[in-house]
Amino acid sequence: MNFIDHIRIECRSGKGGKGSSHLRREKYMPKGGPDGGDGGRGGHVIVRGNAQLWTLLHLRYTKHVIAEDGQVGYSNQSSGASGKDQVIELPLGSIVKDDETNEVLCEVTKDGEEYILFPGGRGGQGNQHFKTATNQTPRFAQPGEPGSRSGSRWN
Repeated sequence: MNFIDHIRIECRSGKGGKGSSHLRREKYMPKGGPDGGDGGRGGHVIVRGNAQLWTLLHLRYTKHVIAEDGQVGYSNQSSGASGKDQVIELPLGSIVKDDETNEVLCEVTKDGEEYILFPGGRGGQGNQHFKTATNQTPRFAQPGEPGSRSGSRWN
């Protein structure tokens, strides 16, 4: 079969990375304080229109689209890397629906038009953001937010 006009794919965006709870310690600086970095953003699931495509044949054996998770934060206030986005190319005129609610999420009508179907989770903050006058060395950091997950149909 060379013409496919209906397909179902399970999509998941990336989780955000957790923040670091690192304490600065150097030889001549015994009270360095907190210096944990933030976690990275999770990858998005993006739909892009492509005028060169006319069928969904290239997605026939694709059952899952999973974006990368964000990396954890590091010491010295270094942020973690963001997750890689997953881009799905669709022919013009494609309609994206949520499989559970049958709600239309978007319709691709122009070449190069992009929609973020499922945004990635935000990265957590490191312990440097939580220092105060009464809590000068916080020993905790935020976890990253989870990504979105759903099944989608494309017509």
